[in-house]
Amino acid sequence: MTQLALVIDLDVCVGCHACVTSCKQWNTSSAAGPLSDHDPYGPETSGVFFNRVQTFEVGQYPDTQVVHFPKSCLHCEEPPCVPVCPTGASYKRKEDGIVLVDADKCIGCKYCAWACPYGAREFDEQRGIMTKCTLCVDRIYDESTPPERRNPACVNACPTHARLFGDVHDPDSDISRAIRERGGYALMPELGTRPANQYLPRRAMVAAGMQSGSAQSTPARVTRGNPAHDGGESAAAAELVRESETILARLFGGLRGKARKRAQPAAGALQMPKAAQSCACGAGQGGCASAKPAGPGLGGQLPAAAGLPVSRLFAEG
Repeated sequence: MTQLALVIDLDVCVGCHACVTSCKQWNTSSAAGPLSDHDPYGPETSGVFFNRVQTFEVGQYPDTQVVHFPKSCLHCEEPPCVPVCPTGASYKRKEDGIVLVDADKCIGCKYCAWACPYGAREFDEQRGIMTKCTLCVDRIYDESTPPERRNPACVNACPTHARLFGDVHDPDSDISRAIRERGGYALMPELGTRPANQYLPRRAMVAAGMQSGSAQSTPARVTRGNPAHDGGESAAAAELVRESETILARLFGGLRGKARKRAQPAAGALQMPKAAQSCACGAGQGGCASAKPAGPGLGGQLPAAAGLPVSRLFAEG
């Protein structure tokens, strides 16, 4: 079965936000739009963005590294946002694995935002519905577009080619080869969500450690979503890895916090009438079993950030 996905190379991403602006530009005028803005020029932008870039530092001076971390929906193969939806608005397409939201069915209950452990859901306060990355589904199948341009807007806009797009289930695709050769890593695999999107780790972290240690680092042998490491890092590299884990744990904690904040109604925002918030079965959210969050391993609770196994995002080359 086809599973379209993105692979993002953290080694060459420069945090220019071209992916963010191109995504916003394309989707606000496409079938997914408009994408509302509430405070676009304030210190805490609260508009709808399908793609966001987080920037932070890892390591200790003078061996610090700046990491730019793009984040969007990961189009999980076992998406926890789908089974919690009481109306079936959130669904995963069988033909290409893309996770979408049917705006006509969405009642704005925000269960999916609470179920998503990656903070990838975006609630549109003006429209009263949940939105998210669509992998530009209206663009990648547009026959009027030249085949070489049938990619998500973020992929075409990236000046460093840090974003790859293709079928992650096809072993001969560009993204599958990149995952094998560079040790691609799925975020938080212990949750069982099986994210389709993956990340390529920063090679500079191992290089910094190798300069000050004698241990040898062996490239990863990777099967999709299940990387295995053969060697050990030097003490310096291991310290950088521990620092990156701490920063990423803090990052994902922040992402979940922001997702929860976005899931709260803003002052003066459109409020869905109680009648519209009832499930299709007529029992209402409180009495409908299908309305209760029941994602894999989530039980309606967002997982803790502690123990995030993301070392190889930064520690393999």
